[in-house]
Amino acid sequence: MISGLVLAIQFLTRLPVKRHVDFNGENLSKSILFYPFVGLLIGGLGALVYYIFGYIDDKIASFFALLFMIILTGGLHLDGLADTFDGFLSYRERDRVLEIMKDSRLGSFGVLALIGTVLLKYILISSLAGNMFLILGLTCGNSRLIAAYLMSTKKVAKKEGIGYMFNKGRPKKYALMGGLVYLAIVLFIKYLYLIPLFFSFLVGEIMAKVAYKKIGGFTGDVYGASIELSELMSLLIFLEVLKWI
Repeated sequence: MISGLVLAIQFLTRLPVKRHVDFNGENLSKSILFYPFVGLLIGGLGALVYYIFGYIDDKIASFFALLFMIILTGGLHLDGLADTFDGFLSYRERDRVLEIMKDSRLGSFGVLALIGTVLLKYILISSLAGNMFLILGLTCGNSRLIAAYLMSTKKVAKKEGIGYMFNKGRPKKYALMGGLVYLAIVLFIKYLYLIPLFFSFLVGEIMAKVAYKKIGGFTGDVYGASIELSELMSLLIFLEVLKWI
């Protein structure tokens, strides 16, 4: 299991974990178990940066927290978001959409998706008031749990690439184990925090429906886009849920 944890940290973050782990199907499957908890770590570190700069101004704190989380993840999911929007909004046939998504060049739809997502995240974070360790931690944890769910239950669009490597390892039992523990943690904190998680799952299901229609399944890029859009939804719902507490 340690190999799975190390691989999850190495894949989802740029934290300097130097331990060598074989990049094989078994370890990839085990890493799925730890996705939501690595998400908690990413959000928690982002919150730490928020409070470090919070003595200056909430908006400055929000900017640096968001910037830090982007750097911490290497912009991996934002890259997937841009490629997905470029491909899906091209309205071409399946093979051409996959070619566009694989192209390293950034199109206009990808640029708009990047700008809109980062800007909206900044607005939402700067609008939130409360325990940022909790808010950002659960936001990032929710989105990584969604990714684990999608990787373990949904079809892949092609039998190659990182998405296929995760899927062929049959990670369902690990995703279920991690999901149950994560749900227990959320319930222990406060049952109302299940609401942002529910809406994050809804985003995942919508992404699955669109991905099946456009390309017949998921790719690594679509997983990344699902993480980004799930984070946006969690932040948006937290903005409302916190008013009830």
